[in-house]
Parts: sequence; structure tokens; C-alpha cells
Amino acid sequence: MFSKYAWPAAFYFLYFSAIAAVVPFIALYYQSLGLSGGQIGLLFGISPLVTLFASPFWTGLADVGQRHKRVLLITIGTAVLLMAIVPAIRSFSLLFPLIIIYAFFSAPIVSLVDGATLAMLGERRDLYGRIRILGTIGWGLSAPLVGELLQRNGVRWMFWVYALLMALNLLTVRRITFAQSSSTTPFWHGVRSLLTNRRWVLFLLMAFMAGIGFAQHNNYMAVLMEELGARKSMIGIAVTVSTLSELPVMFFSNLLLRRFKAQGLMFVALAASGLRCLLYSQAGNPQAVIAIQLIHGMTFPLLWIAGVTYASESAPPGLGATAQGLFGATLMGFGVATGSLLGGLLLDRLSISGMYGAVGAIILSSLIVFLVINRSLRQNASP
Repeated sequence: MFSKYAWPAAFYFLYFSAIAAVVPFIALYYQSLGLSGGQIGLLFGISPLVTLFASPFWTGLADVGQRHKRVLLITIGTAVLLMAIVPAIRSFSLLFPLIIIYAFFSAPIVSLVDGATLAMLGERRDLYGRIRILGTIGWGLSAPLVGELLQRNGVRWMFWVYALLMALNLLTVRRITFAQSSSTTPFWHGVRSLLTNRRWVLFLLMAFMAGIGFAQHNNYMAVLMEELGARKSMIGIAVTVSTLSELPVMFFSNLLLRRFKAQGLMFVALAASGLRCLLYSQAGNPQAVIAIQLIHGMTFPLLWIAGVTYASESAPPGLGATAQGLFGATLMGFGVATGSLLGGLLLDRLSISGMYGAVGAIILSSLIVFLVINRSLRQNASP
């Protein structure tokens, strides 16, 4: 299978290897510049807000003119240039607008490739996870190798590693096939049909709540472990365990999609996300947190596979990239930004355990509401 889909698989490997070179270490770089906690928080918080409008903008532009490959090459090329010059920026006043510009151009990259990959798979969309699994492998291999490189040569090297890996991805994009639609449906008519579709709106609401959960899992897990007395090495082990938990889910996602369908998997992922938060709230030692990390495979990766599949199935002709962009913006933009803010506010008022308990209860309560709405939609659709 990978002989046919080698190029999108290579893209995911290089892309997530590049992301893993930066995300685990970026806070250390900000600290090395002497930035305050508030400045660092602002840099972290601005990216998902930019993604909220940037991703639909670029994916919509690509769909309107059927210029998916051109848009992808422009956005990747600009991201490479911006990250290559970050080490030369030493002040917050210059770094802040640069991060905004980077977030604007990088926002649609994965959504565009997800749309292309699903179009290449055609009726075999259920095999998406087996291609996307190369991204998980890339992340798992890159983070420790880059960590060793940074230990020896300094944290600035993360940006040059990212630039190199993403520059290589410019070559893979040239070999990826993008769907060309012959639909005559006006673009805005298609967008309106999506946004007035009750099932699609329910789907976006679920993605939004999942983004809130993802923000807690990603941003505050290390805080919880430190409060429980964990060493830095144990936090690294927790990240490794969560990465490994993705592999079986990605590989067998075709079987899960056949059994539960995309929407069913989204309900499962949302339930697992709420449960994960509740378990974090009850963790009494670092070892318990590491064990809870095994649930990661049933949260974000399961949700992402279900989400891109549902978006592909639901998109009007010619709006495949737009649907992926709306999903990505809702999950990684609106949802993550809201979750980051909510987590911070709750953390100021409650303990870290209390924060996780409150967010878990919110997610599971919303899940009940979503199940009731979904049942009502099914009953109304019945003849």
C-alpha cells in the first residue's frame, strides 16, 4: 500500500519530525531570551487564535481556484523562511509579530495534505490512519534526537532542524495528488450548506469541546507531574508513553472506522478525553499519570482520524479542503485557545487537580448533551 501512498506518508513523517523538533523545547528557548511568564503565555496563546481564521482562509482560497498545491508550497516555503530567521530575533517586540505571521502561514498545511490524502484513498478512507502513523513515528524519533542535539549545541538549533525538514517536504508536496473538482456549485453556497447542516454544526461543537480537552492534556500535564514530585526524566517518559499509545490506534483505525463510523469514534474520543481529565484529577503520584497517558491513543489521534474522515465524507463537491480547514480551525484554533484560557483561569482558582476535575466534568456533561441532540437528529431524519 505504501508504494502508492509513499509521498503523503513521507510528508507526515517529515512534518511531525519538524514539529517535534520545536514544540517540546520552545518554552526553553523563550526562557533563554529572558521573556516573562506573561510574554511566553501570549506567544503560546496567539497561535491557535490566528489558526481560527487563517486555516479556513487558506483552504477556502485553495478550493476556490483549485490551487491546492500552489497554496501548500507557498505556505510551507514561507514557514521555512520564518523559522530559519527566528534565532536572529532577540526581542519580544519583534518575535511576537513573527510568530503571528508564522501561525498564519502554517495553519492550513496539515488540513490541505489531509484532504489530498483522503482524496487519493478514495473509497479506502479508512486506511488514512496507516498513512498518518508515519507522523507519529516521526514525532517519536525526532524529539529525543533533537533533544540531544540541543543539549550539545544550544536551543537555537531547533529552528534550523525544523527549516531543513520542512524544506525537504517541499519535494514531497510536488508528488502528492490533489483532487480536482468539476463541481459548478458556487463556493459560498457550498459553505452555507455546510454551516446550516445541523449534523455538521454538531460535529464542529464536538471538535470544539475536544479541543478544550486537548489543551488541558497538552499544556498542563507537566505541571501536574511536577506538583506530584516528578523528575524531568519522568515527564519525558510520560510523553513517550502517550506517543506509543497512538501506534495501535493509527494502525487499526480502519477496523475502528468500519465498526463505529467516523461520528461514533468522535463520541468515543470525547468520552475518553473527559475520563482522562477526571483520572488526572485523582492521580496521587507521577506513576499514575504515566499510566493514564495510555489513554492518549483514544483521545487526540482517534479524534483526528474520525474528524478528517467525517469532514471528507460531509464536504460538498469541491470543498474538501475547506471542510478540513473548518475542522482544524475549530479543534486547534477555537477549541485549544478556549481550553488554554479556561485551564489558566481554573488553575488560578483551584488546584491543578481541581482544574482537571472541573474540565473533565464539563466535557462529559457536553457529551451527554451531544448524544441527546444526535438522537433527536436521527429521529427527525427517519421517514
